[in-house]
Amino acid sequence: MSRANVVRAVLAFAVLASSLFLTLTRPAKLGLDLRGGTQIVLETRDSPAAKADRESTDRAREVLHRRIDALGVAESSITRSGDRRLIVELPDVQDPSHAASVFGRTAQLTAHPVSAAPPQRGERTIQDESGRPITIGPAALTGDGIGSASASLDPQGLGGWAVDIGFRGDGGRTWERLTAKAACAAGDERRVAIVLDGRVISSPQVTGSVACGVGITGGSTQITGNFGAKEAKDLAALVEGGALPVPVTIIEQRVVGPTLGEAAIDASARAAVIGVLLTGLFIVAVYRLVGLLATVALAGYALISYAALVAVGATLTLPGLAGFVLAVGMAIDANVLAFERAREERAAVPGRTPRAALAIGFDRAWSAIADSAVTTLLAGGLLFFLASGPVKGFGVTLTIGVLGSLVSAMLLSRVLTDAALARMPRLGRSTAGGLGGAGRIRRLLEERRPDLMRRRGLWLGVSALAVALAVTGIFSRGLNWGVEFTGGRLVEYSTSRHVDIDTARSAVASAGFPRAVVQTSGDDGISVRTSGLDNAQEKRVQEALAEKGGTATKQRDELIGPSLGGELRVKAMIALGVALAVQLAYLTIRFRWSFGAGAVLAMLHDVLVVTGVFAWLGKPIDGVFLAALLTIIGYSVNDSVVVFDRVRELWGARPGAPFAQVANLGALQTVPRTVNTGMGAVFILAALAVLGGDSLTDFAIALLVGIGVGTWSSVFTATPLAVVLERFSRTPPPRPRPAAGAQRARRAPGDSGAVV
Repeated sequence: MSRANVVRAVLAFAVLASSLFLTLTRPAKLGLDLRGGTQIVLETRDSPAAKADRESTDRAREVLHRRIDALGVAESSITRSGDRRLIVELPDVQDPSHAASVFGRTAQLTAHPVSAAPPQRGERTIQDESGRPITIGPAALTGDGIGSASASLDPQGLGGWAVDIGFRGDGGRTWERLTAKAACAAGDERRVAIVLDGRVISSPQVTGSVACGVGITGGSTQITGNFGAKEAKDLAALVEGGALPVPVTIIEQRVVGPTLGEAAIDASARAAVIGVLLTGLFIVAVYRLVGLLATVALAGYALISYAALVAVGATLTLPGLAGFVLAVGMAIDANVLAFERAREERAAVPGRTPRAALAIGFDRAWSAIADSAVTTLLAGGLLFFLASGPVKGFGVTLTIGVLGSLVSAMLLSRVLTDAALARMPRLGRSTAGGLGGAGRIRRLLEERRPDLMRRRGLWLGVSALAVALAVTGIFSRGLNWGVEFTGGRLVEYSTSRHVDIDTARSAVASAGFPRAVVQTSGDDGISVRTSGLDNAQEKRVQEALAEKGGTATKQRDELIGPSLGGELRVKAMIALGVALAVQLAYLTIRFRWSFGAGAVLAMLHDVLVVTGVFAWLGKPIDGVFLAALLTIIGYSVNDSVVVFDRVRELWGARPGAPFAQVANLGALQTVPRTVNTGMGAVFILAALAVLGGDSLTDFAIALLVGIGVGTWSSVFTATPLAVVLERFSRTPPPRPRPAAGAQRARRAPGDSGAVV
């Protein structure tokens, strides 16, 4: 074994060992869409006293964190996003209305002296807790003087509840002076008004046991009133949490039922197992021994990717599961590229051993593999920076998955196949080795040698027709923008008895929402989408459906403010625009401007066609669709990169040949790779479409259409466009590349000494 292979083997063992350790010692952090719970996005607003900026938002986060702790929600979290937004996650909380009401309160708690005379300067009239008007003076005590608060049973209230308050700083002495003055008065002036956010919550009289001029001492007091347990605990949470420095409003709210999350995990797991199994069987059928070892390396990919996920502390979301499964296709693609190049090397030099051919194949495939990975990572990076919520998680897991696929293919698979071919040379030379023949597709193309580029006008016409049909669908049918991009509320219910859709629409209309969009969801699910639906109104809708269906259980609840919806839609357009610009810049640098323009125009063709299909089918354009679309961008460019990488190599070896002839040969030579990689991805996505549940079905459909269109466009759109655009290019042909390092190729492991 060569020194390089020894280093690869040691590195592979170290990566697998560390990944196994992380997998066994650290659990994955599940997103709320898998675990179940509530996510609320708050936005801070300017107030007369303070401006909503990064500093005030951070102080609001601290206050809200104390309130969440006081509410007793386990494993909750609150993080700042940007300068003015806070993301609150409440695992296992299915009714967000209670928490939302606590979050939205500014919690300005003050204590005021009460006067029996008409209001004088600095005084005002306000209703007490029973609705009777009283006159209160300026605040004597504010929330700054309160240190702690807790709910407790009132021993003198016959089972009622009270709030015990502990003072801090000068709060105790201020309270003592306030109650000392009240103890010297009679009637209303013996009362102290406790005001929360401008409303009197309690105005107790100072008891007769308190001496005039002495007041209540001891550093604490008790607020009593007509409190139940819930009201007392909420008040204690607000008081102890403190006042918000700036007001906050809810701009987004998501609720996922625990059963829906468990079903999503089970469905995704089944789809992943079946999809990877079918893909593995296909790869083994095509590449025999080396295909089997590449499939074994895919198990290493799963281990490495999971370990990387827990190591960086990323959150695994539902689209993230799809990102992991999809990245399997990237690992397969890298192996297919290397195996196809190895077959070419053996066919070019009959005396070359399979082991030597495979080493050269991996070396020569690296350029296309690296460019493909970079284009996909660009899509993942755009998702991370421009998307939000679960789709952002997809960007993270897709990035991790692509890096894991590189390790799987270029390290694990290479080490396993090299070791097997070194120990079983006779098996490697046979058909069972997987590298002995050119493959049916390649043999067929070599026999017929079709001149595809001679009919480039026909292929470009077909692509233009597909774009025209797509654009027609977009403008005539319109896009079914999801609630994420329009604002509003989307709630999904499951009922214990089947309710037909007409009955469900009638029930929702009778609840006061005749314009709501009511559709079926899953087997016995009903989705309701409308704007201006608050928590109380949502309860009415749920009760109306329960009357028809026995019980109505909320499975999913998404609330998006109209301003946020518009912002997300703008971000989606920006993401697509940036993706096109970044991909064009990268491909121009790596190849030629004509290659880059051809690839980007083909990518735009793919985006329009997939969007048009969704427009004709009336499927929702939501965050998951955005994730699919940016993935299609990466896949489309990936295909074009593989073709242009081969064209560049062939043109460098034939600088005097007509470019159309070189482009045609490059496209034909990459067809076997495109077909085999596409088939591997199709198995996985078909399993997601059938078994992945409602949440992943549209995602899988979009990618299935995108892969089909992308496979077409890489050969019949991008390459013909490059041929047309190359007429206007003055850049000379690329220089010939060394034949995988000529000296290294001559001395590849196990080679018979033949020259490339």
